[in-house]
Amino acid sequence: MDVIEDQPVADGRTTRWAEHRRRRREELVTAALRAITAKGAGVGMDEVAAAAGTSKTVLYRHFTDKEDLYLAVAERVNSRILRELGQASRTAGGPREALAAIIGAYVHLVEADPEVYRFVVQHPFLERPLSSDPVQRISATVADETARTITAQLRVGGARDSSADPLAHGLIAMIRTAADRWISSPDRVPADTLVHDLTQLAWGGLAAVLAPEETP
Repeated sequence: MDVIEDQPVADGRTTRWAEHRRRRREELVTAALRAITAKGAGVGMDEVAAAAGTSKTVLYRHFTDKEDLYLAVAERVNSRILRELGQASRTAGGPREALAAIIGAYVHLVEADPEVYRFVVQHPFLERPLSSDPVQRISATVADETARTITAQLRVGGARDSSADPLAHGLIAMIRTAADRWISSPDRVPADTLVHDLTQLAWGGLAAVLAPEETP
């Protein structure tokens, strides 16, 4: 009977310890982001530890290796992108405006912290190939949000939406490639110019393909 009564206490301690570790990991990811912004995409573990006010030994207690930390940073970036895209697309008044909002949110996120973007996309932090590539997951997340938004907008307008999903994934690949090239250019155009031009390019093709069906 005593063993049964003691069990919830043990479970409670375990839960509190797990929550403590989760919070500490989040704090270390935040410190890693600060270090990346300050030191660049090629930041090292020593610099991440310094930004966190701790040691590499402590970092490795919470992250299996450098890839584990990298993936945690990429997941944080993925969550932020999804949140920003959702907020941007909800204010759009039509499919073109929704597309422009999504492109604008993506490009401005890249511009706001290019070193974090390079860290995630180019992963110079790592010394060996990734076991899984979070960039593909981030691209898929952005494309899925784009497809949902555009599909909903097209249905309201009575336009054909059957190809919206694959087209959205194709568009996001184009937008990501353009953003990669743009952020690496020393004489790049302003972000708003790129957003305008990408929107014109993307919507020109999308509108032609997904136009309302003609009534016989």
